[in-house]
Amino acid sequence: MMTSPDRGHWGSRLGFILAAAGSAVGLGNIWGFPTQVGRGGGAAFVVVYLFCIVLICAPILVAEIVLGRGSGQSPVGAFKRFSPGTRWWWVGAVGVVTSVGIVAFYSVIGGWTIAYV
Repeated sequence: MMTSPDRGHWGSRLGFILAAAGSAVGLGNIWGFPTQVGRGGGAAFVVVYLFCIVLICAPILVAEIVLGRGSGQSPVGAFKRFSPGTRWWWVGAVGVVTSVGIVAFYSVIGGWTIAYV
């Protein structure tokens, strides 16, 4: 696979951090978080939630950044580059399929929002 020499880059560190945070948080957390806190025991839920973010989400985000920057390729291409001759490319493919599913879900949320407005 060949990478394009004119690949886009983030304009600032803050822009990247905000985009990564927005991607990690998502609409479900923005809308569902207050409801879950109310139903799930208040502060106890928040402590468990933050613990899960630090323990699970942060390492995955760092791993994705390292793979992407190190390979300069698509998710599938990154796994093919770092583990040639193996079947690890499917991990990148699962990530792509998951992203498509999330975008499909957001189109439904967008429809609900338009209908509400």
